[in-house]
Amino acid sequence: MSAESHPTLPPVRLHSDAELARDALVAPLFARAVRLARWAGPGTRVDVGGELVAEQLPEAVAVLGLDAADQDSTGHAGQAWRVAVDTGLVDVTEPEEDAGQGVREGAGQDGEERFGTAAPGEDLALVTSGAPGDVLDLWLAALDTVLADAAVPDLDGLVDALDAGGEIDFDQLDWNPGREADFLDGVLANLYLLTVTEGGAADRPVPLPVLAASMVVPDGMGEPTDAVLEQVSDAMMRLDDQFRQLEPIGLVEFRPVDEELMAEADGPLEPEAAGAADDEDVSRYGMVRLTPLGLYGIRARMLEAGVEAPAVGELADKGADALLDAVAFYPENAAQAEIEQWLAGRELPAAVAELLAAARGDDEGGPLRRLRCQQALAPAGPEAEPAVRAVLDDAELGGLARVWLAERGVADVPAPDPEMVFWLTVDTIAAQLAADGETEELPLLMETLTAHHAGFFEQVWRVEHPATAYVLEAMGRLHPDKKAAKEARKAAFKARSRRP
Repeated sequence: MSAESHPTLPPVRLHSDAELARDALVAPLFARAVRLARWAGPGTRVDVGGELVAEQLPEAVAVLGLDAADQDSTGHAGQAWRVAVDTGLVDVTEPEEDAGQGVREGAGQDGEERFGTAAPGEDLALVTSGAPGDVLDLWLAALDTVLADAAVPDLDGLVDALDAGGEIDFDQLDWNPGREADFLDGVLANLYLLTVTEGGAADRPVPLPVLAASMVVPDGMGEPTDAVLEQVSDAMMRLDDQFRQLEPIGLVEFRPVDEELMAEADGPLEPEAAGAADDEDVSRYGMVRLTPLGLYGIRARMLEAGVEAPAVGELADKGADALLDAVAFYPENAAQAEIEQWLAGRELPAAVAELLAAARGDDEGGPLRRLRCQQALAPAGPEAEPAVRAVLDDAELGGLARVWLAERGVADVPAPDPEMVFWLTVDTIAAQLAADGETEELPLLMETLTAHHAGFFEQVWRVEHPATAYVLEAMGRLHPDKKAAKEARKAAFKARSRRP
């Protein structure tokens, strides 16, 4: 599980452990595994590897309430049993080996059938008496089993690929176990990123062609070639099969590729058509969405792999310095949610003072910390006023404090001196550049901040702010007034020249 191009992902909003545990318990595959674990007993017979013997599968199908006439029911029962064994919900004792012969398909050396046994495992009790975290740990173990199964190709193809010696001919099968597992991990990482990125697919399913293309189409490619489109089509069909397997464990909500669409297609599907079609047509190519439980599960796997995957609320017990550093590059809504949770457990006056202290600094991250501090103070009421007034004379925070007080109509706020005005202008633009880059709104902000100051560019280059030259260069590119943009470029040159 990796997200190499996104070493720090946007924060995810997770449901509570109690809610997620309830979701896990009703996930069809996990619920079946629990039911079979409760059924396991002295009469349950298993083969090598702990698999149920063929004669036991009809009884397992009946225990699960599945349709015995459905040819898929036996497979569902077998998979639920594997999950139960792999998670520790069931303990199995495999058949004893004959000396020098081993065991094969339940037959001993003397010709008698020999089977292993099964019984409910110790972990089964956690389903009803364990904490929500215990249930989620069991579900994560089940997820590992399902993901491993989903990375295996169709079993019919696997059997056909067996060579005369009984080993798998991977060359004939054109299947690499590690590559397939990495592909599925990459798909789920991309789906997670689409889900948590602001403006992404948090509440909307992702079209299967989009997800397949994210794994196949090279970055920067314009119009995909026919060969690439065929690879996307192949990837879509692999994902269609894999997501069908992942839905019963509660990881995703999935709408498969329309079978009529596949029947109509002459050769590979043409996923590029989905981009120009309406929503209904797009959905025919398959749609997938991570569930809240799925978000939890993929994040857990990412954390285990060393990927930074923050969750909203995990900074609530950290200091203000850690909070502002962490939320500096969060999307604005996520930053606000994190800040609100941080403030919720603190006395407001002390919290405001701590935030202001953490916002200081002439390092590169300083402007963005102050922007997030200002965002944190925006909803604060009169209780915050003493702490804000205390920094009115602070060179770095005085401008921020005046803005906060003025917005609340507070009287007797001292007017800032020109140096503070210029410093605050540079700091504000530097923060916006750091937060969002060169957005369409930034030129208007630049024009607004400079319009009311005669001779602004003749003075601003002297401002003792580490980002002065950088900001002036950006204004030279982006300022909507051509004359002002030219003055900004000259001022930027002067600011660069005065540096030692």
